[in-house]
Amino acid sequence: MTNSLFIVNRRFTMNAHDPNHADPRDEQLALMCKALGHPARVAILRHLHEIDGCVCGRIVEVLSLAQSTVSEHLRKLKLAGLVRGEVDGPSTCYCIDRDGLERLRDMFSSLCPGAGQAADSAACAPAGGGGEDS
Repeated sequence: MTNSLFIVNRRFTMNAHDPNHADPRDEQLALMCKALGHPARVAILRHLHEIDGCVCGRIVEVLSLAQSTVSEHLRKLKLAGLVRGEVDGPSTCYCIDRDGLERLRDMFSSLCPGAGQAADSAACAPAGGGGEDS
């Protein structure tokens, strides 16, 4: 309980002049990365991408996990903006949020512009050669 109070207090006491103040885009990127921090959630995204559609409950069969576990993973992916969930009768159908994946890709690209290009592989290399003893 104390930790959560500290986090809330810290969020409200941070100001724009604080060098550790998180940009909202950084917070969104961190949330998305955290959502991708579990292999089951990566597998869910991969499955949704492969079927190129929505699923209503069949993810449980694909992952061989308990329904409650899959639901929690889907909730975290939805919270991060990586999947969309639409209620369809008694169940919820989930699809990849293509806009969310595009935002994720753009945020990664902004971390290290040009790093995806083979000719510019040193785009994010530290100054001085990048070696540990530089």
